Amino acid sequence: MNIHELYKSKVKSVSEAIGMIESEDFIITGLGGSEPIDIMSQLHLLKEKNIKNCELTNCLPMGNYEFFNDEMYKETIDTTSWFYTYAMRKAHSKRISSFVPQHLHLAFGKRKHALEGRRLVLLTTCSPMDNHGYLSLSLSCTYERDVIENGATVIVEVNPNFPRTFGDTNVHVSEIDYIVESTRDVPDLPEIPLNEKDKKIGSYVADLIEDGSTIQLGIGGIPNAVAEALKSKKHLGIHTEMFTDGMVDLIQSGAVDNTKKSLCKGKSIAAFALGSKKLYDFLDDNPSVEFRHGKWTNNPFVIGQNHKMVSINTTIEIDLTGQCASESIGFEQISGTGGQSDTAVGAQICEEGKSFITLYSTASVKNSDGSRKVVSKITPHLKTGASVSLSRNDVDYVVTEYGVAWLRGRSGRRRALSLIEIAHPDFREELRIKAKEMKLI
Repeated sequence: MNIHELYKSKVKSVSEAIGMIESEDFIITGLGGSEPIDIMSQLHLLKEKNIKNCELTNCLPMGNYEFFNDEMYKETIDTTSWFYTYAMRKAHSKRISSFVPQHLHLAFGKRKHALEGRRLVLLTTCSPMDNHGYLSLSLSCTYERDVIENGATVIVEVNPNFPRTFGDTNVHVSEIDYIVESTRDVPDLPEIPLNEKDKKIGSYVADLIEDGSTIQLGIGGIPNAVAEALKSKKHLGIHTEMFTDGMVDLIQSGAVDNTKKSLCKGKSIAAFALGSKKLYDFLDDNPSVEFRHGKWTNNPFVIGQNHKMVSINTTIEIDLTGQCASESIGFEQISGTGGQSDTAVGAQICEEGKSFITLYSTASVKNSDGSRKVVSKITPHLKTGASVSLSRNDVDYVVTEYGVAWLRGRSGRRRALSLIEIAHPDFREELRIKAKEMKLI
């Protein structure tokens, strides 16, 4: 067959494609915006086909599917996740979902050990085939390409609304087993308006970033504020796990030109992208942005080879020794480790690198009676059950709206005193008392 005949021979309806899934299959879905929503929306129908004991692993899922919400499907699909969203948090509370701890650059490599002889299946989304028979993995190459190369049965949604991207995203039609054609909209993230805390923190971070640095940014208001504050810089480069709207703005403002990079000079490097239509339009057919395997982009030893590498991430809570809980509040799993540890460690491997952990100094939390109170996010110790996303050994700069604490190489006493200085003024005396009780100061 020629490539067009081969493509047509693989086109199935959603129902037909789902019919190719077998009992005991080990299913992995595309990350974030690459999740094949049309297929996922009907995956619960596997129960009617008497399919049993499938395990499905997702990461930053966009949808809220029927099998996430009813335990009657658990015998058919055991849902696990590398990174929670609201839907997964609700599923977890019902014991329908279970979290899989991981570092992003090792995520699939470690997950392979759980296969135990089961058939591997990939469900993801691609942009349409070109004249040479290649489709593009579009918004994510984090682990999808690796799953294909490990012999997975590959079922993809092909959607003309998704951008065609470059790098390790190429998939030849011969590597795909079944194709479902779709025209649904690309998932997007709502724009987060910046508040004064965001702007202060963004300014503190930007002041410490030198021209010519290579940057990694996380997601949320604070990273967006950092991107806004970096527009006055020159010759920045991008080596990141997630490509964002803020990075488009930095490129279009001239702050990013990738000319000083030591790796992939002239190219912005990422593992996946998620954002607005502006971002997707920018990425489409744009060879200046390359998506690479997450096992490479997020390998700390690769990250550390970049020129003046800078990592900027957020945390939920930090204790007075520097331990960061960035993915859970006590026992409650909120998100995931993602690439935080990868990028924070990688930036510090770089001789002139810097790693920033950012957070507001306080949070408003609900009491058991429904009332609310303000608490410090810099605490004597993390909440019982909290997952340590970044160990105290791996924290460099910590930034709140009250300033910057530099922890790298500092003693426990210096760390505690520095963190207290950037806590909210209302909590500083209490933190000093606790630090003395803990014999930190």
